[in-house]
Amino acid sequence: MTTQILTDRKKINILIADDHPLFRRGLKHVFSETEDIHVAGEAETGQELLNLVRKNEFDLILMDIAMPGKSGLEILKQLKSEVPKIPVLILSVYPEEQYAVRFIKAGASGYLTKESASEKLLEAVRKVAGGGKFASVEITEKLAFGFFDTNKLPHEILSDREYQVFCMIAGGKSLTEIGEDLSLSVKTISTHRTRILEKMGMRKNAELIHYAIQHKLV
Repeated sequence: MTTQILTDRKKINILIADDHPLFRRGLKHVFSETEDIHVAGEAETGQELLNLVRKNEFDLILMDIAMPGKSGLEILKQLKSEVPKIPVLILSVYPEEQYAVRFIKAGASGYLTKESASEKLLEAVRKVAGGGKFASVEITEKLAFGFFDTNKLPHEILSDREYQVFCMIAGGKSLTEIGEDLSLSVKTISTHRTRILEKMGMRKNAELIHYAIQHKLV
C-alpha cells in the first residue's frame, strides 16, 4: 500500500494503522468533521506503519492490535524503541479486560474499543496527543495497584506471546489456525500451549476456555 503523506502543522497529524479499508474510511470521515485533527497517513500492516514513522513526522499513532505480520505488542514495543516520543492510542475490537493493561504497560498512551462513540474517540485523541493518558477507571486502577498485587491471576503471569496464544485458543481457534495467523509453526504453538497449561495449572483447552469466559476475556 502506498499512501501520500500530507501534514498540517496547525492540526494534530495522526497516522491510522488498521488492515480494514472500510474502517479506516469511517475514521477519516469522523476526523474530517473536526477542525483540529488531520489524517496524515494510513498503514495496513505493522511493517507499513514502521516504514511510515521512520520517514515522516506524526503527532499520534492510532493503531489496531491485530494486523498482518508481527503481533500488535511487538509493533508497539518496536515503535517505542524507535520513536518513543510519538504517543500511541490503541483502537481495538478486543475488550479492555483482554489487552489494555498489557498494551499500556508496553508503552501505549491509551486504549479504546472500536465500539466506542465518536465523541469518546475524539476526546481520547486530543488527550493523548496533548501528552495525557486515556483509559477507563477500571484499567487505571489495575495499573495503579497491580504493582503491589502479589496475588496475580493465572493469566497475568503469562508472557505476552503466551497470552496472545491463550486468547486465540479461548476464542476457539485450532493450533494450525493460530500458527497461520502468527506465522509460526504448529510445533511452536503447541509448545506455547503446553507452557500455558502448566503455568495456569490446567490440563486441556476446555479448561482454558471456561477460565476465559469466567474472567470475561473472550
